[in-house]
Amino acid sequence: MTEPRGPVDSSRVPRFAGPATFARLPRLDEVGRCDVAVVGVPFDSGVSYRPGARFGPSAVREASRLLRPYHPGLDVSPFATLQVADAGDIACNPFDIGEAVETIEHAATELQDGGTRLVTIGGDHTIALPLLRSLARRHGPVALLHFDAHLDTWDTYFGAEYTHGTPFRRAVEEGILDTEAVGHVGTRGPLYGKKDLEDDRRMGFGIVTSADVMRRGVDEVVDALRQRIGARPLYVSIDIDVLDPAHAPGTGTPEAGGLTSRELLEILRGLAGANLVGADVVEVAPAYDHAEITSVAASHVAYDLVSLLALSAPLPEQSP
Repeated sequence: MTEPRGPVDSSRVPRFAGPATFARLPRLDEVGRCDVAVVGVPFDSGVSYRPGARFGPSAVREASRLLRPYHPGLDVSPFATLQVADAGDIACNPFDIGEAVETIEHAATELQDGGTRLVTIGGDHTIALPLLRSLARRHGPVALLHFDAHLDTWDTYFGAEYTHGTPFRRAVEEGILDTEAVGHVGTRGPLYGKKDLEDDRRMGFGIVTSADVMRRGVDEVVDALRQRIGARPLYVSIDIDVLDPAHAPGTGTPEAGGLTSRELLEILRGLAGANLVGADVVEVAPAYDHAEITSVAASHVAYDLVSLLALSAPLPEQSP
């Protein structure tokens, strides 16, 4: 068996030099196939406030230069365990959201051919819907853990059904989520009305607010999340605004009172061994970032997601 090709050796090529791929990994075209593909989706036409997440993938890649190959928190060397590669970006129409959603779905489906799993860097949260559609083709309805300041289960914005605030309502309506195992983590801030929570609950979502994480602690929250998802195929979707603006200022819709980066990473690490089948990190908008705080946090989140995939045995393919 061929050994996985890992990142560029930082003892030979300084971290500020060399390829601008995620964690300085090889490109997909250099290895032919991979177990995990890190792919960017530079799309932000679905945002409702500050734009700029189209530049998220490149900023996260740049911030990822300092990542190292061994993860002591999870006791895994993900790049030695799996062939991980940077699959570049999915280019899609910035003027037509419907066409962009279709493009992302088709490209993600092609990338996953042969069992490759994706860690996707956005882009805005609109992209979660086509990614979930693609996964449902392979696994059927999946469990979802959604880390976000916001619910993202609203119906429409200005009459538009496909935006960064609507992907999980559409996913429930389309039957691609296992509604016995869906939940939000880190939500907070004002809503349009109490009906937002009632609608969300009716769709099957459980909620762990950022205040819950503070009061209950990481370990108790992880136990509750693991009980909810069980052994089901799991998708993890992370809007970087789940973090407090002190930890992630570079995002489009910041809300006070969020998680710390340490809390988010520790919750993710508590999911080790879950049946993770894919994940995304979205809403990094570097124009509002200070000293790359947000991009650095997002790069570590993506690294933890790759590491979790290294600890999660691939599931057999199923038809929905």
